[in-house]
Amino acid sequence: MLRSLWSFLKRHKKKCLVLGTFLGGVYLLGKYGQKKIREIQEREAAEYIAQARRQYHFESNQRTCNMTGLFFLLITVLSMLPTLRDALMHQLNSESLTSLLKNRPANKLEIWEDLKIISFTRSIVAVYSTCMLVVLLRVQLNIIGGYIYLDNAALCRNGTTLLAPPEVQQQYLSSIQHLLGDGLTELITIVKQAVQKVFGSISLKHTLSLLELEQKLKDIREVVEHKDSDQGVSYSPLCHYLMPDEENPLAAQAYGLTERDIATIKLLNETRDMLESPDFSTVLSTCLNKGFSRLLDNMAEFFRPTEQDLSQNGSVNSLSSVSLPLAKIIPIINGQIHSVCSETPSHFVQDLLTMEQVKDFAANVYEAFSTPQQLEK
Repeated sequence: MLRSLWSFLKRHKKKCLVLGTFLGGVYLLGKYGQKKIREIQEREAAEYIAQARRQYHFESNQRTCNMTGLFFLLITVLSMLPTLRDALMHQLNSESLTSLLKNRPANKLEIWEDLKIISFTRSIVAVYSTCMLVVLLRVQLNIIGGYIYLDNAALCRNGTTLLAPPEVQQQYLSSIQHLLGDGLTELITIVKQAVQKVFGSISLKHTLSLLELEQKLKDIREVVEHKDSDQGVSYSPLCHYLMPDEENPLAAQAYGLTERDIATIKLLNETRDMLESPDFSTVLSTCLNKGFSRLLDNMAEFFRPTEQDLSQNGSVNSLSSVSLPLAKIIPIINGQIHSVCSETPSHFVQDLLTMEQVKDFAANVYEAFSTPQQLEK
C-alpha cells in the first residue's frame, strides 16, 4: 500500500508540488486575511472608542457651559460687556452732545446732525461687536477644549509635553483684546462711514416707519459686510476686526520666542484659519441677523399706535403704519447700547449663546481639534 502510494507520488510529483504550493498559499492567505480583518476591527473599535470619548468630553464641556444658563461662557461674555460698552461710549460720546443741546447753542442743527450719526453708529457697532464676541469666544473655548482632550489622552499614554498648558491658554484667550481695542476702533470707523452714507442726507424731520428703519439698517450692513467683496476676498471682512491680519505681535520678534509663545502663535494661526472659513461666515451672519432683529424688537414698542391713532383710524393694525420723525428716533436708537451691552443676563446675549447654528459649529470646531491627527500638524 505504501509502495503504491509512493509510486503515485513519484509519477505525479509536479502536480503534487503545485497542489501543495496552492494549498499552502491558500492557508497563508487565509491567515493573512484573518490578521488584516482583526487589525481593521481593532482599528475601527479604537476609532469608535476615541470618538465616544471625544463626544463624551465635548458633551461634558457643553453641559458644564450650559448649566445655569451656559454658565461659564455667559459669565465670560457678560464680564466683557461693560468694557465693550465703556469703550463705545468713550469713542462715540453722544452724552456730551445732548448736554450741549440743553444749552440751546447757535449751531444746534450741526450738533443734531453729529448726534444722528453717532447714535446710530454706536448701537449698530454694539450689535456687531457683541455678536463677534460671543462667536469668537465660543470658537476659542472649543479649540482649547479640543487641545485639552488631546493633552489628557497623551498624558494617560506616555506623559508627553502638553500642547496647550494653562499659561498658553491664558495667553491665547487674551487675544480677545484685539476685538475690544484696535479691532473695535476700526469697526467704528467703517460703520460710521456707512451710517453717514445712508443717513447723512436724511432730514431730521423726515419720518420713518419701523419697516423703513429696518431697510436702512440693512443698507448699512450691506456697506459694512460687503466692503471687500469686489476684491475677490472669499471670507467675511468682519474677520479683520476679530483678529489682526498679521500673526500675533509675538511673531514679529526675530528671536527670544519661548515654547509658550510658539504654541500660542500656532493656536492663533489655526483660529484665524477657522475664522476665514465659509462656515464661520455663515454662522456669524446668522448671529448678526438675530442681533439686528432683537435690536428692532427693542425699538418696536416705540412704534406702536397710540389710542389717538386707533380712534382716528381703526385700520391701524401694524407697525408699518406708524412713522416717527428721525429726530425722535435718534434718542431711541441712542439708548439701545445699554440693552445690547448689558452686564445682566439679557435675551440679546442668551439668544446668541443658544442658537443651534452656533452650537453645531462649536461641535464641529471641537471635533476638528480633538482628533489625533491634530497632533501631527
